[in-house]
Amino acid sequence: MSSTPEHRSGFASFVGRPNAGKSTLTNALVGSKVVITSSKPQTTRTVVRGIVHRPDAQLILVDTPGLHRPRTLLGERLNDLVKTTLAEVDVVAVCFPANEKVGPGDRFIVSEMAKIKRTTKVAIATKTDLATPEQIGQHLLDIQALGADLGIEWAEIVPVSAQAGDQVSLLEDLLVGLLPEGPQLYPDGELSDAPEEAIVAELVREAALEGVRDELPHSIAVVVDEMGLREGRDEDKPLLDIYAVVYVERDSQKGIMIGRKGARLRKVGTDARVQIEALLGTPVYLDLRVKIAKDWQRDPRQLRKLGF
Repeated sequence: MSSTPEHRSGFASFVGRPNAGKSTLTNALVGSKVVITSSKPQTTRTVVRGIVHRPDAQLILVDTPGLHRPRTLLGERLNDLVKTTLAEVDVVAVCFPANEKVGPGDRFIVSEMAKIKRTTKVAIATKTDLATPEQIGQHLLDIQALGADLGIEWAEIVPVSAQAGDQVSLLEDLLVGLLPEGPQLYPDGELSDAPEEAIVAELVREAALEGVRDELPHSIAVVVDEMGLREGRDEDKPLLDIYAVVYVERDSQKGIMIGRKGARLRKVGTDARVQIEALLGTPVYLDLRVKIAKDWQRDPRQLRKLGF
């Protein structure tokens, strides 16, 4: 019998309050940008899976929207999506930013986690680069206490800074150790199973979110209408044509999105194009339009059309 260690494979999901550092952590582990990160909370809407490939394991990271008390139909759909996802993964890792006290939002999430019985639960103190050693020590004790209070036994409690790269590989080893033995689930070199159009739409949305005033973040949705290599070009000079629409909810928002003489939209296009070219490794022509989908977050038909 061979004494080679068994290959492990499985799914882990990061949950936490909006802006707890989940997406940045996913990108740090995968080593590439598969999830959008923004300083605006609640930016993740779709379940993107980042894939960590190792000789001994394949760790598939399921990124979910931040769990929160819903105010709109979109909010309710996002929460349902999170709960279904979490019942199906092998490990749930709850993220608690070390630079903020453990609060009611964290309690709400951990109490929801306590209802999911079979899944292994890990606690991560994120953003440790923004806290003092004393703060981190107290934070870890608070996380332990919260788990005990709500009947959760953490398999691990790990302090990490994705930004500074501290303990990221330790976290990876711990997560891999909690996965079941199993074969490779995705081909080598694949970083995400989200279709390229979905990742492109997310990158456009990330660029659109940067620099818009606080009233806009939830009102922006992006749909890629068409994407394909331009015909009639030499093989060594490909150009990828992408036609995408940025949807907002009201007329006034359309003006903000386009900006003076189209300046904001041009900047969004340029920023997004740089990210898309880096991800897909090919030059891109990006055509962006802004349209209004009135109050789409509350309208089931429009939510479906926009992919929720």
